[in-house]
Amino acid sequence: MEVGFLGLGIMGKAMSMNLLRHGFKVTVWNRTLSKCDELVEHGASVAETPAAVVKKCKYTIAMLSDPSAAHSVVFGKDGILEQICAGKGYVDMSTVDADTSTKINEAITAKGGYFLEAPVSGSKKPAEDGQLVILAAGEKALYEEVIPAFNVMGKKSFYLGQVGNGAKMKLVVNMIMGSMINAFSEGLVLAGRSGLDPSVLLDVLDLGGIANPMFRLKGPTMIQGSHSPAFPLKHQQKDMRLALALGDETATSMPVAAAANEAFKKARSMGLGDLDFSAVYETVKALEPPS
Repeated sequence: MEVGFLGLGIMGKAMSMNLLRHGFKVTVWNRTLSKCDELVEHGASVAETPAAVVKKCKYTIAMLSDPSAAHSVVFGKDGILEQICAGKGYVDMSTVDADTSTKINEAITAKGGYFLEAPVSGSKKPAEDGQLVILAAGEKALYEEVIPAFNVMGKKSFYLGQVGNGAKMKLVVNMIMGSMINAFSEGLVLAGRSGLDPSVLLDVLDLGGIANPMFRLKGPTMIQGSHSPAFPLKHQQKDMRLALALGDETATSMPVAAAANEAFKKARSMGLGDLDFSAVYETVKALEPPS
């Protein structure tokens, strides 16, 4: 099975590498073309534009940083729309808002192409291990055709119906995650300042009803002040912003998520945007306790 892959950031690189390892023929494109070099070493071909990828491949997958990047790859010069046509499918796995997905869907189907949005739950390690959770919505026939690729990149795929539902589900998941990491950060700092050992707190949490893989994975590195980016904080804040906009549309009160978003914004203002989203911990640590 031959697929195109657009976007070789932290996630896209790992996902396309998994496709290559499992015998897929992969043609890659990235805005910075030098990022394609490592994939070429593992057997990928390179195309110079998104349009060239679509021309060559029946199925093209994209994993881009935000709605503006997702939009420009489709509508911009040498973009998807220049070559998409009947019989070709486009799968956008970026995390965007439902409105962006809907606009992309309308443009692609108007040209006779098939569209599927398929944002993922999971960060760097799940992407490397092929353990992502894929939240797909859109053309059911395309979903069924690309399941072999999804099975390589993820541990479970959900088909959620009409375009927009995948985007919304992903934003809800990331909103919960962003709120949780803030509460976790406050708990770690509170434990330390109360004379407790934060690493013992991790052991206690891991044995209780709120044990979860994120606390288990992030806790030790947060205590060490190590925030190597598995999921950059600036992208987490973008997802909080998009989730809060969804809250506005649906008249859903989200005071906890709103407070979490402010913490991520503060972290960005402190220059932590390119670190892992767990670096929001540093905003709590930075507040000096009273002497």
